[in-house]
Amino acid sequence: MHKRQFIKNMVLTGMATPLVIAGFSQHFEAKKHYAPEILATDEDFWMGIRNQYLLKPDYINLENGYYNFLPQPLLNKFIEHIKEVNMQGSYYMRTVQFDNKKNITAKLAKIAGCSAEELIITRNTTESLDMIIGGLDWKPGDEAIMALQDYGAMLDMFDQVKNRYGVVKIMVSVPNHPKNDQEIIDLYKNAISSKTKVILVSHMVNISGQILPIKEICKMAHEKGVQVIVDGAHAFAHIKYSIDDLGCDYYAASLHKWLSTPLGAGLLYVNKDNVKKVWPLLADGEKDLNKINRLNHTGTHPVHTDLTIADAIDYFETIGIEKKEARLRFLQNYWTEKVRSLPRVIVNTPADTNRSCAIANVGIEGISPADLAKRLLTEHQVFTVAIDYANVRGCRICPNLYTTTQELDHFVVAIKKLSNNG
Repeated sequence: MHKRQFIKNMVLTGMATPLVIAGFSQHFEAKKHYAPEILATDEDFWMGIRNQYLLKPDYINLENGYYNFLPQPLLNKFIEHIKEVNMQGSYYMRTVQFDNKKNITAKLAKIAGCSAEELIITRNTTESLDMIIGGLDWKPGDEAIMALQDYGAMLDMFDQVKNRYGVVKIMVSVPNHPKNDQEIIDLYKNAISSKTKVILVSHMVNISGQILPIKEICKMAHEKGVQVIVDGAHAFAHIKYSIDDLGCDYYAASLHKWLSTPLGAGLLYVNKDNVKKVWPLLADGEKDLNKINRLNHTGTHPVHTDLTIADAIDYFETIGIEKKEARLRFLQNYWTEKVRSLPRVIVNTPADTNRSCAIANVGIEGISPADLAKRLLTEHQVFTVAIDYANVRGCRICPNLYTTTQELDHFVVAIKKLSNNG
């Protein structure tokens, strides 16, 4: 073996060292036969997760939707990667970074439920979706359907293509409490015309936590010759699904949310038949229009973040998506069931457990969302985020796996006091 290849193999091996989670694995192995719904209620068990986080004592953090920060084992691995890449410097960047990213992409594609040839690692959902929205071959008069409840950055990008290419935005409004899936499907179906090119739809509405019937929307749209772009920022590593099973054309997510990677990690899925249809955000040397890596040129970037994605996947798989989803849904239902019937309290998230998971939104009549968020923090030491648009007026509540029912009890007491006292 040539000396250079030997060194390269050694570096690849070192960077691929599995996350040291033996004790953590044993913690889950001990109760592997428990049904996820039963284990979800076991507070002592989930303290094993909480103990792996370094939590700020000043407040109860119920705003994990923006950034699900790293537990200590992942943070330690991230720091190790920073040190290693810094030590190797240009050698790492010019040799093994490309093989490592390819391997990590394959690992990510496996849990996403798609082919590695249809997935790239990006920096976030916004970058991923803006690449698609801005990279399609638009013609004047083309129509794109989207919801008032979609993420602002995507709506802003559609404003840009509207101004640049003459694209027509068709806006719908997703009801907070739909009667059934068909109501949502028909909402998008009835907005389609002969000029409709794409539908943008949120898998999980970021301001309310409502889960939309993506598979059925995609089926309906394809029957009418319309492509579907899915914003999966909050769904990935939060609820169980497979991208292939959804049948969408494009799918994007942020990994620093529910997968708990370092900030600045995302993914973009493009169905293999559509890769050639997208202009890359930044030009790449790859000339084969059918290869997705032509969409993945970002120049020099923080590769240590890419490396930590593999560790985050190990951590995620040790927990298991079924157990994680069950715990997150339990936590949300735990507090929402206690406040839905309170006077002046409005929960902007469906009560049907299949239509939401960790995220819910709550408001109080007579208190603006901004004031509610401020009072929750200053009077009750609960950190949230205010939402006040698109028929959703309240605070978004996002617990994480480390959140305890005791903390949620404290939050419920706060909502009761605020709803009684104004």
